[in-house]
Amino acid sequence: MLNPHPTRYAELNGVLHDLVTGAQAALGESFMGAYLQGSFALGAGDLHSDCDFLVVVRERPTAEQEAALRALHRDLPHRDGAWHRHLEGSYAVAADLRTTEGLGREWLYVDHGHDEMEWSEHCNQPWTRWILREHGITLVGPCPVELMDPVPDEVLRGQARAGLATLADDVLRWCPSDIAWCQRYLVVQASRSLYTVRTGEVASKRDALRWSMVHEDPRWRPLLQQVLADRDRGFDPDDAPRPGELDQAREFAAYVAAVA
Repeated sequence: MLNPHPTRYAELNGVLHDLVTGAQAALGESFMGAYLQGSFALGAGDLHSDCDFLVVVRERPTAEQEAALRALHRDLPHRDGAWHRHLEGSYAVAADLRTTEGLGREWLYVDHGHDEMEWSEHCNQPWTRWILREHGITLVGPCPVELMDPVPDEVLRGQARAGLATLADDVLRWCPSDIAWCQRYLVVQASRSLYTVRTGEVASKRDALRWSMVHEDPRWRPLLQQVLADRDRGFDPDDAPRPGELDQAREFAAYVAAVA
């Protein structure tokens, strides 16, 4: 039975109903379950969030099934209502999901707001698996713990630590430095990575920022407070960072890489 109230937003719940029933029609007997991970699973989803989903399939989609899924996701973002444009997720092959030996294998994926799918490892990462198993919201299907083994602590911490040295360059390679959202994203990612290295868990953006305010050097509190307060500005390509904010974000990312 489909979960009728997976989030506090009625419109989004309707969109998730469309997603699940569409995926079931496309996949037939290969459909195993559908879940929310990401910010909504962590209890932090709001009007500025995208909605991260994962559909688990018995086998890699056939050509016919893939074509049907592509048609579904080509249509969904163009339906009425804002939330149809804020889905992001993958179709995970059950055997890949079972253990971390399947990490990094490509699954059929749709990016936030896009209407064309691609094969990508985007959702097949230690942190997405951890969120799904420990906090995932079941839309329909078995509990996630029945589908996957725990993510080993060393795998989760190691992956979080691995990207810190080049985090600023990696983010700003695809996210323009003259957009304020990119400054905030860099600080958030650094905070979340540090939280995972320290605790062996994954936090929402908001909770990672608040944790960093309490547990890290107090000199970073003004920056962390600015990023938290500016969340309501959302993504606006014409919204530039204030003078000095990007430099502070870079310095914070360097600090995190050094202490982690």
